[in-house]
Amino acid sequence: MRRRHGAAKTRDDANQMTDTSNAELQNSEPSGKRGHAVIADCVRTLDTSPGVYRMLDAESRVLYVGKARNLKARVSNYARPSGHSARIARMISMTASMMFLTTRTETEALLLEQNLIKQLKPKFNVLLRDDKSFPNILVTGDHDFPMIKKHRGAKKQMGDYYGPFASAGAVNRTLNQLQKVFLLRNCTDSQFDSRTRPCLLYQIKRCSGPCVGLISKEEYAQSVRDAERFLTGRSTDIQARLAKDMQTASEAMEFERAAALRDRIRAMTSVQTAQGINPRTVTEADIIALHLESGQACVQVFFIRAGQNWGNQDFYPRVGDGVDAAEALEAFLGQFYDTKEPARQLILSNEIENPDLMTEALTQKLGRKVQILVPQRGEKAELIDSALRNARESLARKMAESATQTKLLKGLAEAFDLPEPPNRIEVYDNSHIQGTDAVGAMIVAGPEGFMKNSYRKFNIRGDDLTPGDDFGMMKEVLTRRFKRLLKEDPDRKEGHWPDLLLIDGGAGQVSAVAEIMAEYGVEDISMVGVAKGVDRDAGKEEFYRMGKRPFALRHNDPVLYFVQRMRDEAHRFAIGTHRAKRAKSNMKNPLDDIPGVGAARKRALLAHFGSAKAVARANLSDLKAVEGVSEGLAQKVYDFFHERG
Repeated sequence: MRRRHGAAKTRDDANQMTDTSNAELQNSEPSGKRGHAVIADCVRTLDTSPGVYRMLDAESRVLYVGKARNLKARVSNYARPSGHSARIARMISMTASMMFLTTRTETEALLLEQNLIKQLKPKFNVLLRDDKSFPNILVTGDHDFPMIKKHRGAKKQMGDYYGPFASAGAVNRTLNQLQKVFLLRNCTDSQFDSRTRPCLLYQIKRCSGPCVGLISKEEYAQSVRDAERFLTGRSTDIQARLAKDMQTASEAMEFERAAALRDRIRAMTSVQTAQGINPRTVTEADIIALHLESGQACVQVFFIRAGQNWGNQDFYPRVGDGVDAAEALEAFLGQFYDTKEPARQLILSNEIENPDLMTEALTQKLGRKVQILVPQRGEKAELIDSALRNARESLARKMAESATQTKLLKGLAEAFDLPEPPNRIEVYDNSHIQGTDAVGAMIVAGPEGFMKNSYRKFNIRGDDLTPGDDFGMMKEVLTRRFKRLLKEDPDRKEGHWPDLLLIDGGAGQVSAVAEIMAEYGVEDISMVGVAKGVDRDAGKEEFYRMGKRPFALRHNDPVLYFVQRMRDEAHRFAIGTHRAKRAKSNMKNPLDDIPGVGAARKRALLAHFGSAKAVARANLSDLKAVEGVSEGLAQKVYDFFHERG
């Protein structure tokens, strides 16, 4: 799907919330009553307006958020003493008060309901827990030689966006092949402006070298148009033209050019054949299949754009017992598309409770017609069958992994003398090279495995730290972590507090962390240090706890392997964060910090001296000799480096 974004202000449908400025909020005060009685009292004050209702327990925690075309009629159903499922009956029995928000239309109520569910995470609602954004391919539109790159997040940069793709891997594979076919640049504008000779990508035939004039603006623009045609599904004429050019080059005995064109054709074919599902009649759709089993759910989503499969992703919404497929799938759609653009067609495995209402809401969000289909035959039904099979297999794997994870957490509690299996384990590690570019990393694990949305990285700021002071770094990281927890969740109700801390290190690190915990009054959190044992050999780890002797687990204990996996994941995340920070530092050019030195002057200085380091060493007369550099600017450059040194 192609979307044009630019400097002009555009309507952001993905983030636009329902306007409830004319809505009326009504609350029922806690009266000591519970269940049907308190709901019956609320019914007397309601009218027939559309709106959203919230059911709260005795501690004012939201139990359930629902929408209604007619609030009075909908809430009256809960006031009946019988005829409810076990799940609804339990929810009613816990209800101590209610809140109501009337809206102008039922569509507004639907949008508001799903937004509130995502914010409040009520216990009895279906909840989409993994709500990440999806990457796109961006062809920039603010440069004479546009670049092609992966983009995730708000679409603020001018250019054409193609997507969504299901994963970064799907985007990277496509970009890799597109570079081979169309030879578009992927360097930043500053890198482009500072090049004086072709980069490695040109040497390996992944770029046409526009930075140094090896391709004209018109020829490059044609390559951009070809890439955009391919990304919108019009690739047949491109392949035919490349084949014709290859034949012409071969007849003219330009064999190197013919081989390059052959490689580009193969790369284009590789993109198309690697996609697995490539529908014949569906050009733009989201294929969405739901499988429910034993109170758990998996939703499989395939993204079809430009007649191509741009990847699939599985989701595991929280559903609980007693939720049927229609309710679960409708809740998923509302929350999933709250921050995402729907395709023109949504092809579903099941009917939903309010298809007309959902169609109207998504059409309003997208600004053009959206169709919701539940096919019974034909290619669309075949696509749903494939997605449903994926959902069924994914849920089976997930349930097996969950059972194993539950067993491991129980074993961890026994090994470390914990009062109960932990729901949230935080693992900390540091990474640096002799104290430079130091970072701290935190990874989180729980009953569902690694919780990557909760991972955090910390740029070590301590100016008074001795380079390489691991104790000091760990203290800084934990200080910042607990300060934030105490500020954001002092009552420990949001589920962000750890039950167990795993620290990479021995007695010293454990003592350092214990000081921080004592300082902030959080000594009730279990903590274990994991240190490499004899010969720093994996499998001989020793575990340290405050006030207790270090101990080891037997070599083949599954809990030991579990701890090793968590420690290795923390180490991987810390190393990756450190490398990214170091690469950013290495890429920074000191000339960028000099006032008055723009792209043209920087290019002239680099061309004259060869490197920023040589510019820094140059004397004033040499700087003045550079073409395009005035005496005043030469003095600025000289002063910048010599004042710093």
